[in-house]
Amino acid sequence: MPTREVERIADELRRAFTGNAWHGPALAEILSDISSEKAAKKPLRAAHSIWEIVNHLAAWESAVHRRLEGEVIDELPPAQDWPPVIETSEAAWRRTLESLKQGNQRLCKAIAQLSDARLNDTVHPKNYSLYVMLHGVVQHDLYHAGQIAILKKAT
Repeated sequence: MPTREVERIADELRRAFTGNAWHGPALAEILSDISSEKAAKKPLRAAHSIWEIVNHLAAWESAVHRRLEGEVIDELPPAQDWPPVIETSEAAWRRTLESLKQGNQRLCKAIAQLSDARLNDTVHPKNYSLYVMLHGVVQHDLYHAGQIAILKKAT
């Protein structure tokens, strides 16, 4: 059992992504049997595809990681916040999933290496702490995992 708060947060993010989460299936479990065709499909015109949501998740896990390294990021421009799906092959989908997995692992490692004292640091130019941001990225992953689960059933 992790003893430091940063280790507990990293563990929450890891379990939300890979499994053994209290709430049910983790993001990777939900994504495990989705084909590229299903991932690219938009069952609702106004909704994002599963693939677009995965790209969005990867973008924000990267942004949070970059913030931890000191980069000042206010918001992501639309093309970075919701990166478009350009190629829809099965190989491209597998690369997308691997990129999301690697990004999650990098972020978990970076979080676990922080000192608990840093959790009170302000995220500039935002007006919230690292603690709030890190719990936010866990919540963000789970929010979109729920969306993906619904889209998966709808396609």
